[in-house]
Amino acid sequence: MPRPNAAQLAYGSCTVIFSTLAMLLLSQTSSGLGITVIALAALALGLLVAVTVPLPRPASSGARSAGRPSAQDGRPTASVGSATPAESVHETANR
Repeated sequence: MPRPNAAQLAYGSCTVIFSTLAMLLLSQTSSGLGITVIALAALALGLLVAVTVPLPRPASSGARSAGRPSAQDGRPTASVGSATPAESVHETANR
C-alpha cells in the first residue's frame, strides 16, 4: 500500500479535528462512552476522507517521457520528416 501524501494527511487530520468538535458541540455529551463514540466516528470519517482524496496521475511512460506529443494531447503525432497528404500533393504539383 502506498504511503499517504501531504494532502491526504492534511485533509484527514482537519476532518478528524473539525468533525470531533462539531459532533461534541452538537451532542453536548459529557459521558465517557459518548465522547469515545464521537472520537471513533471522527477517526473513521477522517480515514475515509484521506483515502478518497484524488491523487495526481503519474505521467505515462513512452511518448510522454521522450518529449513527443501523444494522441491524448489532441495534437497530431506525425514525425518530423513526414508531410500531410495535402502537402504531398502540393509538392508533387510544383515539380
